[in-house]
Amino acid sequence: MQADRKSGGRARLALIQRAIEPQRDAAHRGAVEAVRAAAAGGAQIVALPELYDLPYFPRQVAVEGWRLAERQPSDRVRELGRLAAELGIVLVVPVFEEAAPGVLFNAAVLYDADGRQLGLYRKNHIPDGPGYHEKYYFTPGDTGYPVWETAFGRVGVGVCWDSWFPETARLLALGGADLLLFPTAIGSEPDRPGYSSEDAWRTVMRGHAIANGVFVGAPNRVGVEGPMTYYGGSFVCDPFGEVVARAGADPDIVFADLDFGRNRELRELLQFFRDRRTDTYGGLLRISPDPGKAR
Repeated sequence: MQADRKSGGRARLALIQRAIEPQRDAAHRGAVEAVRAAAAGGAQIVALPELYDLPYFPRQVAVEGWRLAERQPSDRVRELGRLAAELGIVLVVPVFEEAAPGVLFNAAVLYDADGRQLGLYRKNHIPDGPGYHEKYYFTPGDTGYPVWETAFGRVGVGVCWDSWFPETARLLALGGADLLLFPTAIGSEPDRPGYSSEDAWRTVMRGHAIANGVFVGAPNRVGVEGPMTYYGGSFVCDPFGEVVARAGADPDIVFADLDFGRNRELRELLQFFRDRRTDTYGGLLRISPDPGKAR
């Protein structure tokens, strides 16, 4: 069913929350089963969590992690493209990509409901901290912030750490996205064992939804991998920031029915796009304050 643009469009979204098996082929087979279950539940857009077929290897620094990268789409990812066509769904597949020798990206492949690969997004914001040593592995993305016209709506994708940056959400929304998807792998903080970022993680994306008038969905992983525990909490919120569907800490599939007419409703109520002052935002393009100006 093609999205009806006159009414704003509707779609049923599914976020797959999984504990990732240690063996890559087993992780892939588990993902295939979960995608089939999501489609059986009526999903038209389905998103897998970050690095869908791998344990979260950046939790430690090891040369062996580089060897996990593959040219994309890999054979496993192509199989998921064929599955998207078979099931008639839009499918987001987060991957570890080798673009060239020594040039590795944390990426996401997007398939349309006819199985065509619409494009590939490369994660722009790369974290580095205890348990999340991604700068050792991933090159910062070079794809910009593309938005894809799919059979069931205009979809923009960021990956995990991207979701914390308001610039990501704003650029995707300005690009025409109806829905922002942030495949994620987030959990415990090894240097702060008593702290959970889950509430802050969800809150910042609820703010993106409100500030940009879009639906936002974030599929996370769950389970224990070495010293890390991934808290799940995958969720969908509407353009008013209301969480309309949410998982706990166990494997799950989160379903949500999206009415993209809600995007227009929010934007007509709160004119954030109209009232922007782009002529005053030059300071955002600096990494640090201008050293020549007194503060």
